Amino acid sequence: MSEQAVKANPYVPMPVTLESVAIENDAKDLKTFALAFENDEDREQFSYLPGQFAEVSILGVGESPFGIASSPTEKEHLLFTVKRAGSVTQELHRLDTGRRLGVRGPLGNSFPWDRIAGKNIIIVSGGFAFTTLRSSITYMLDETNRDRFGDITVLYGVRSPGELLYKETIAQWKERSDIGINLTVDREPDEPWDGTVGLVPNVLRDLGPSPKGAIVLVCGPPIMIRFTIPVLKELGFGEDDIILSLENRMKCGIGKCGRCNVGPKYVCVDGPVFTLAELQQLPAEY
Repeated sequence: MSEQAVKANPYVPMPVTLESVAIENDAKDLKTFALAFENDEDREQFSYLPGQFAEVSILGVGESPFGIASSPTEKEHLLFTVKRAGSVTQELHRLDTGRRLGVRGPLGNSFPWDRIAGKNIIIVSGGFAFTTLRSSITYMLDETNRDRFGDITVLYGVRSPGELLYKETIAQWKERSDIGINLTVDREPDEPWDGTVGLVPNVLRDLGPSPKGAIVLVCGPPIMIRFTIPVLKELGFGEDDIILSLENRMKCGIGKCGRCNVGPKYVCVDGPVFTLAELQQLPAEY
């Protein structure tokens, strides 16, 4: 097979090196992996936007899909925040830096950035689904992009303070005057906490963001999404202005295995990003 054919083959991963690993939570089952491309050509070819995902592979073990946590404005690495669960993620969590891995992608669609431009942005997320929204926030706050967007309001909920991702990055965001960061935990913690206490949908109702000239990006566990959507409708957001990511349904990434289909759609190809209006046309399997 020629080199050009290999490059065009969606089944062939690009070689990357694991350069650093950061433990994200107290339970130590969430880690962020920084991967660097071995070839400059691959780095240039891997052109993505926030909201997309990729497949990360370990030779002899397998591959798994993960939302891309880094922003395209962060040129040096690809970041993936991974929860230890199945065989691939458990092996990934055991790896030392310097290990060679593979990456296929970028895959799926992104958040609709051309449509989002000029709007106020409300971001609603829970748990470790915050990964692609970290990418989105970093992208919007970059000095080359910030003037393309209006006000940015973030609501991010976790079970307890020890489950909060990207603590240093969030602390830096909180120092800025051009973004509002609202953090919440499910119940009153034993440890010191300067955020809100309450479930994401309830806190969202209390925040009451205006739907005027605004778009909402939602990514979280299905139960959070289920109870967040009615609150957004109460606040006056239209179904076309509520944009969701269903990245938890990913598998092969290219629509071949059939495990991500919802009605006639393959989430890994037609998504993972959909408006609520689009999802309302599909069976309620999401």
